[in-house]
Amino acid sequence: MPTLRLRLTGSDDDVRAVTNLLQSLDGIERVEEVADMMDRMDDADSSSAGLSDTHGPDAHELEIEAPNPSTARKVREAVEALAFELDALVEFEEEEE
Repeated sequence: MPTLRLRLTGSDDDVRAVTNLLQSLDGIERVEEVADMMDRMDDADSSSAGLSDTHGPDAHELEIEAPNPSTARKVREAVEALAFELDALVEFEEEEE
């Protein structure tokens, strides 16, 4: 079963729109927002030390299980089209399980 992982850079509303789209697609087994596992590299010597990180869009990671590669391809196409409409950035990582 293909598992798609995507990173969406956009607002909380953008993430809700993409999640709603994914949940409305036939055959999707699971849609889950997963925690960001990467440590943030902000140290006292950083040029951005002390700057607010609340400016700009957030990155959200979603994990989607599709029943087959064909559905996974349709998911990717639908999410890319919606992200374009929302003016959000989406990156995909695909993995076969």
